[in-house]
Amino acid sequence: MDIQIDFKSERFLRTHIQSILDFYLPNIVDKSGGFFHNFKDDGSVFNPHHRHLVSSCRMVWIFCKAYELYGDEEYLSLAKHGVDYIRSKHWDDKRQGYNWLLGENHLPTDQTNHCYGLAFVILCFSAAHKVGIENALFDLQRAHNILHTRLWDKNIGMFADEASSDWSEVNSYRGQNANMHCCEAFVAAYEATADNRYLDIACQLARKVSIELADKAGGIIWEHYSEQLEIDWEYNKDDPKNLYRPWGFQPGHLTEWAKLLLILHDYRPETWMVDRAKFLFDKALDVGWDTKNGGIFYGFGPDGSICDDEKYFWVQSETTSAAIRLEKATGDTKYSQWYQKIWEYAWQNMVDHQYGAWYRILTADNQKLTDEKSTAGGKCDYHTIGAFWDILRVLKQ
Repeated sequence: MDIQIDFKSERFLRTHIQSILDFYLPNIVDKSGGFFHNFKDDGSVFNPHHRHLVSSCRMVWIFCKAYELYGDEEYLSLAKHGVDYIRSKHWDDKRQGYNWLLGENHLPTDQTNHCYGLAFVILCFSAAHKVGIENALFDLQRAHNILHTRLWDKNIGMFADEASSDWSEVNSYRGQNANMHCCEAFVAAYEATADNRYLDIACQLARKVSIELADKAGGIIWEHYSEQLEIDWEYNKDDPKNLYRPWGFQPGHLTEWAKLLLILHDYRPETWMVDRAKFLFDKALDVGWDTKNGGIFYGFGPDGSICDDEKYFWVQSETTSAAIRLEKATGDTKYSQWYQKIWEYAWQNMVDHQYGAWYRILTADNQKLTDEKSTAGGKCDYHTIGAFWDILRVLKQ
């Protein structure tokens, strides 16, 4: 298939982001509060009562960035609508924590406290503060304080992943994924506030995960660790498709870290950041690229064999952002070639040209697994819009 599109064009990227937004806009608002999270391919809503803290926060972030991009007051209004819901339904003042899952009548169905969730609360309110939503800075600072007070493990210099609903028990599991998104969130907090303490912790987490932990596995970032940061090679081996904690090396997380390291390099440059970003990206594509059908596989084992051959939307989109940043940082045209190659694959297979937005997941031979385009906690096109928004700001530098 000959695709004649300039995927680096500002016009293309802005138009494509708008097309994704247009998929959600007709049915996104629940007048009783918040946003619907579950959408079929055609944009129809299913499971309307099920809400996830991560999706609630990501949608606010999306509409804040849409307002920054297009200046349309409707997007600011939608962001405020989402903020109100997080404050009134997800936040639990009695527990001083956020409800992880909500169900019918917006009542909590899971109150486990997750580091991953708090990371997205910080990301959300950083974006809200940046566009001037009232008191968003208070919410940002409160989430930051909760995260550090309740989940910071000073013995290892990382955040614990989860605690019981009343905070009385902290799980012994330590994972890179939640800490990666904390790094992302603190970068956003720094960008919104210019407060160096947020950049300090982002850099600390980046070095901890992408150097210290990665060096325990030959420079590649494994996902799962014990309380003492020993690699747990068996964690979720019987559940390789776990939504947040899959077994195996994750090419998408390797390229996400590459992107984050290069963003940090813009603010506080250190040579190792570019070197490690190159290594992680190259390893992800060397092992994870499907030479037969195109696209990036989801996971590979310690022996380099593919352990999950499905194609996820977020892996492809995040890798385009990492590629454009590596091209800029190194001048190596191979990253521009990867950018083009991944976009061509996505344009042909991941993008829904009939209804809009991206499919969530495809088989190894690029067939749809489901007619569910977006799911609570699983997808709301935050990764696509986020990656392309990042590409736009790189191209403007």
